[in-house]
Amino acid sequence: MEKTKQLIEKRLLSTLGGGENRIKKQHDQGKLTARERITLLLDDSSFHELGALVEHRATTFGLENQRIPGDGVITGFGTIFGRPIYVFSQDFTVLGGSLSETHAAKICRLMDMAMKNGAPIIGLNDSGGARIQEGVVSLSGYADIFFRNTRASGVIPQISVIMGPCAGGAVYSPSLTDFVFMVEETSYMFVTGPNVVKTVTHEEVSSEDLGGAKTHAEKSGVNHFTASNDVECLKKVRELISYIPQNAYETAPVPSVIEFTSAKTNYIKEILPENVNMPYDCRKIIDCIVDDLSFKEVHIDFAKNIVVGFGRLEGKSLGIVANQPASLAGVLDIDASRKAARFVRFCDSFNIPLLVIEDVPGFLPGTDQEWNGIITHGAKLLYAFAEATVPRITVITRKAYGGAYCVMNSKTLGADLNFAWPTAEIAVMGAKGAAEIIFKKEISSAENPSEKWLEKEAEYAELFANPYRAAERGIIDEVILPEETRNKLIASFKMLEKKAENLPHKKHGNIPL
Repeated sequence: MEKTKQLIEKRLLSTLGGGENRIKKQHDQGKLTARERITLLLDDSSFHELGALVEHRATTFGLENQRIPGDGVITGFGTIFGRPIYVFSQDFTVLGGSLSETHAAKICRLMDMAMKNGAPIIGLNDSGGARIQEGVVSLSGYADIFFRNTRASGVIPQISVIMGPCAGGAVYSPSLTDFVFMVEETSYMFVTGPNVVKTVTHEEVSSEDLGGAKTHAEKSGVNHFTASNDVECLKKVRELISYIPQNAYETAPVPSVIEFTSAKTNYIKEILPENVNMPYDCRKIIDCIVDDLSFKEVHIDFAKNIVVGFGRLEGKSLGIVANQPASLAGVLDIDASRKAARFVRFCDSFNIPLLVIEDVPGFLPGTDQEWNGIITHGAKLLYAFAEATVPRITVITRKAYGGAYCVMNSKTLGADLNFAWPTAEIAVMGAKGAAEIIFKKEISSAENPSEKWLEKEAEYAELFANPYRAAERGIIDEVILPEETRNKLIASFKMLEKKAENLPHKKHGNIPL
């Protein structure tokens, strides 16, 4: 009985973390505890903890008097929608959630198990960083985690949920994972904090402005999903898990109920404006194609001129990339290229077919773009599509001009099927610019240059501002009516289900970073 009592006491001590006062402080800040987060994330009563009694072994700076079972991180496994998941949750109430040698070892062991068993790993980050009292040993622990992040990349899905501070070297593990979630006002990420920034650059900046959820969602693109509180954030993580497979050798799950509102088949015809230069929201087209309420957008606040996200077509997960005419006319720029390339590579890693909705007038011109490397960044998206071996289908709704047309999953870039609506314009550039170049002498020598320009613009448009030249050459497989799009895609993706394509044998490619 004494031994049983001893175990019960140790278990109870491990569940208390840093104690009632620190738990209360966590709640007062609008944050859940590490255990409460796991409870909300996983299916009811599915969590099994590992390493609950692990303690650090440091004896410097009084640490020998601060031994708490678990050592600031809860690790274990459970299920989400019945599917196995590995999860670690850092406990800020224990020494600020700081990473020690044993703290890191617990996370590494969990990552190794996730890899061996082919299941996603989710990290709930809430830590003050490396445990300074342990010196280089704690830093080495970070490197152990980074190494495993890299080895696991493309093998199992890795998700990072930032639910408190994540600073210094700690930020590099989330940046190596597939998706990052952040909570408004209570989470932040930065390599150097506001105090260091002030000392070095004399800039005055708050933690929220420097590395808060909004900053990383809108400016840096580090943050893929933003939530207003911990509860909402964890619900969003569960939603994302439902779209992705367990590992690189499986496919995503299919829901038991599939719904599609038939009225959307007709509504899709009304979306494009009569004026080809008028904007529209590409999400309306996506909504008319995918199953009802199935589109889950990724990176919603970053690079708004391109839309990426997951949807379902008769229950099967798709990765969707769409130019957004409602923002910057849907042009490709540096941020849009990076955003889409990263998403395409994730989908290809995990056997999620790709659907591209194309309406792109070109790349964004300007010194800012050129000097900051639009050539290299644009090539990232090109590389991602060209390397992808999953089924790939493109639907051109309106503009498909120049190099941007090539980059957006064109037929000669390896797309399996390319469809175009009758409104599609596939050409080297728009009719206005093309007429100015081709008929420059004729226009300049005309009695009325403006009138002649309009005439030649109409002549060029008649020849090229349509999908039929491309269809004649086999660059477009079929010109389809908008209302036919969903059924064509269902049949086409079904036809491509058994697609098998192997890349040339090599160690790895040299993507333009």
